[in-house]
Amino acid sequence: MHLKTLFLSDIHLGTRGCQASALLDFLKHYDAETIFLVGDIVDGWRLKSVWHWPTLHNVVVQKLLRKVRKGTRIIYVPGNHDEFLRDYIGEDFGGIEIVEEATHQLIDGRKALILHGDKFDTVVRNIKWLAHLGDWAYELAMYVNRHLNFVRRQLGLPYWSFSAASKAMVKRAVSFIGAFEDAVIADAIRQGAQVVVCGHIHHAAMRQVGPVQYTNCGDWVESRTAIVEHLDGRLELIRWDDVMSCAGLTQRAPQLQPGA
Repeated sequence: MHLKTLFLSDIHLGTRGCQASALLDFLKHYDAETIFLVGDIVDGWRLKSVWHWPTLHNVVVQKLLRKVRKGTRIIYVPGNHDEFLRDYIGEDFGGIEIVEEATHQLIDGRKALILHGDKFDTVVRNIKWLAHLGDWAYELAMYVNRHLNFVRRQLGLPYWSFSAASKAMVKRAVSFIGAFEDAVIADAIRQGAQVVVCGHIHHAAMRQVGPVQYTNCGDWVESRTAIVEHLDGRLELIRWDDVMSCAGLTQRAPQLQPGA
């Protein structure tokens, strides 16, 4: 399917929880004139402590670079997990542009503000050790989830998302989602934007809040979601699992990485 614009965030390449296989399937199905990578695409935090870069993660990078060579414009807005890229604002890598924040005019004329959103997370900004603790707790939940579902698959039971059930509690402990969303919306109003696209909290959403349409891309660790702008200007929150179900395709269970 051809799109005007595709927004992706929180892929977390470099972690065992990254759903690289599902993302590659998604990128085969959806193509866009412009792709915004809305932060935490590469997980520098995790790579600093444990190097994990399987072949599929490399394939994701290669897939994006191939899209650039075929004419897709890709704009990368770094987040907190890939904050090392903020040292390269204004440069590009293989044609992928690195920017602090971005604006985008939708087909219907509205101005969209694109930012990761970590600047509004007081824990990330002011108490980094607690942010890293929350990140560790989330990674632990993903670890338990992988092993639990390995056992469930052996028993012929369907996939059950332990981390989806627990991550809201973990995330709320380190980032108050409601306050985060209010701050992002307020920033969009200050900058004269009618739409804001963000990530960071792994909580996919799309709703109108006063004069601003708030959209959060979600993530490619659990929810497997994206925001898209169709050729008619319509914005949509795509849940890849729902697309697979509607197409009558079997969802791929997250793979247990060697050594996980």
